[in-house]
Amino acid sequence: MARVLHISEFTKGGIETHLNEVLSYQSDRHDIYLMASEQNSSPDTLRISHDRLQLYPYKRKPAYFIQAVRAIHRTVKEFKPDIVHVHGTFAGVFLRTLFFFKSRRPIVIYNAHGWAFLMDIKPWKKRIFAFIEKMLALRTDYIIHISKHEYDRALHYGLPAGKSGIVYNGVSDTAPMTDTAPFETNPDRINLLYVGRFDRQKGFDLLLDVFNEYRFTNVNLYLVGDTVLEEVSYEFPDNTVKLGWIDNSQIDRYMNACDAVIIPSRWEGFGIVAIEALRNKKPVIASNRGALPEIIKHGVNGYVFDFNNKSELAAIINGLDKQTLAVMGQAGLGIFKEKFHSNQMNSRIERLYEDALQKRSGSYTAAVNKYV
Repeated sequence: MARVLHISEFTKGGIETHLNEVLSYQSDRHDIYLMASEQNSSPDTLRISHDRLQLYPYKRKPAYFIQAVRAIHRTVKEFKPDIVHVHGTFAGVFLRTLFFFKSRRPIVIYNAHGWAFLMDIKPWKKRIFAFIEKMLALRTDYIIHISKHEYDRALHYGLPAGKSGIVYNGVSDTAPMTDTAPFETNPDRINLLYVGRFDRQKGFDLLLDVFNEYRFTNVNLYLVGDTVLEEVSYEFPDNTVKLGWIDNSQIDRYMNACDAVIIPSRWEGFGIVAIEALRNKKPVIASNRGALPEIIKHGVNGYVFDFNNKSELAAIINGLDKQTLAVMGQAGLGIFKEKFHSNQMNSRIERLYEDALQKRSGSYTAAVNKYV
């Protein structure tokens, strides 16, 4: 058993799903603790007791960054972890900057959950972000890449192959269903579900542009989520229904109410929503960005469209039929069980912990008071 401190910038969205799967698995195997920001984190939906959860004051503004580093330092000093498992780019910068000039430190496992240098940004910014990650990798024991796409691109930008490995995200089996649907759908229409932030990364603007331009008369689009980091005004067509954020424990009910799930991401480190859809036997209409083509096989468990070709997405939506979608959904369940169940993910993370602890040979625990 190890003392493990998980650190995340915020938890709302897919990161909460990932954290809950990991925390649930580790709760009876390790002495675990979680630290996250007060902004966009929900103590009541995280699967960890409140006495093991610490929320620090935070906004994604430079004035708060030093406060975040100080708060993380205090927590590490108090908790004295054997392993710090850090989630996300900002949390990764805060934690590893703290350790950069210290010879003694806990084991650091880092999962960016989507590399900043793979975002849709200018090339010079990509190079800067990659350089920062290469420097911080010096204070990292293992780097988890959540897809082969992430792994290949990271090595292209110079991250160390010897510290890198691929661990696909995973989710557990479908929760028990209830007979009551969370909202009413039209059985004579194709009912599509979008789950996620209403922002540029998720391609939300593209999705609404397509629905506003093509005005699909046989399709309804249900939208779970909202804006997170900034407020943006959108024009919503008549055949869209905003449902707001929902508790992740309810996601299966919402997915089962619809015929398919749509993920139009502009960039995507992985796409947990995609594997949640597969476990519910729902095919996915996904962009050809990031890891999504590793999860969705065109014509097998969904459709993959070129993000730069709106007419291609429109043609897919116009051609949907319920019978084909049902067959694809069944195929998707098999793919989920084979590759994306949380058991596979957690067992691989556990092996990383064991390997890292073995390499340290207990040296950190013996010297726990020397690095702070």
